[in-house]
Amino acid sequence: MHLPPPVPDLPSAFTDAVLDAFEARPGPRLTLVLSGGPTARACYEYLANHTTTSAIEWSLVDVYMGDERVVPPDDEDANQHLVRRALLERVPNFGSFTPMPTTMPLEECVAAYQRIMAGLLAGPGIDLIHLGLGPDGHTASLFPGAPTLGAGPDELVASTTDPSGRNPHPRLTLTLPAINAARTAVFTVAGAAKAAAVEALRRDEDIPAARVRAGRVVWLLDAAAAGPGT
Repeated sequence: MHLPPPVPDLPSAFTDAVLDAFEARPGPRLTLVLSGGPTARACYEYLANHTTTSAIEWSLVDVYMGDERVVPPDDEDANQHLVRRALLERVPNFGSFTPMPTTMPLEECVAAYQRIMAGLLAGPGIDLIHLGLGPDGHTASLFPGAPTLGAGPDELVASTTDPSGRNPHPRLTLTLPAINAARTAVFTVAGAAKAAAVEALRRDEDIPAARVRAGRVVWLLDAAAAGPGT
């Protein structure tokens, strides 16, 4: 896979991608699917602090989650908690937020978000999904060796765990059919711990992140993740 050179400021580049998606949206609203982790937090805080209502009319933005740990909604490990604190509580009058449910039996949580995603993809669709890259090559909560990588076209949401045991908590995740239905997927990848996974992408290894085939895939890497010589 050919990857672009590193960007000088990852949160700023992510914000530019969201602004571009808002301008290019085919309908009246913008649909964002967001993620968790420290890089996502930095991106969302920058997005909230460096966009004006003239650049993004937040009342026209609908936010969903790409994956979630099965923990209470206000748990510090919950991705939805991060999104609320880093972004939604910082912007004026955002349109809507539909997090993944985590307080029901697991199969009911999956079924509930499956219905939501099916309706979204049958309607306005996903304008932009934000993804990360784990040191093992996972993205969203699609881990190497997990059966969720083989989800069929109608299986949009799945429950999963990391087969390696390195990532704690049971998870809910969008599957590749849902992710690949997005108009744009934006990866933000930071830190030297991700350099080996980035190199695996360059070698065209079959890691989960390499299977993302959205309408447009944007890779935003910092210098440490991109590795020496880039």
